Amino acid sequence: MQNIAVVDAGPLIALFDKSDKYHSVVKKKLSEYRNRKHGKLITTWPIVSEASYMLAEHVHMKAELNLFEWIIGGGLEIFDFGVEHLPEVVELQKKYSNVPMDFADATLVIVSQDMGISEVFTVDSDFLIYRLFGKKGFKNLI
Repeated sequence: MQNIAVVDAGPLIALFDKSDKYHSVVKKKLSEYRNRKHGKLITTWPIVSEASYMLAEHVHMKAELNLFEWIIGGGLEIFDFGVEHLPEVVELQKKYSNVPMDFADATLVIVSQDMGISEVFTVDSDFLIYRLFGKKGFKNLI
């Protein structure tokens, strides 16, 4: 059985921004996961959008293009998130309004619940709070 982990925007930014304080650790952890555990990485378009904006705005347009080329090359799969998932987003954002949970994070929780994934690559401490099906926590691989 193949391992699957969801990927948040922070590690994607760090992977393509050599000046990011998490760059080395993210690069190493993602590589280990993919090579040693034969792990597959999955995310959503809102996460890609967040990461690409930050890379283009704060690093350089080339970093954003490198992210896109990495995805095209099979570095990351994109979950088919649709309008049918929006009621779950609303429910999650209400539940975690004290955190607060943004749209992008909500999409990762939904992907995790839909696919039975509990492993996440994130630099965001909010994933220590989020629960799958209201009970099980995430295991951060960074």
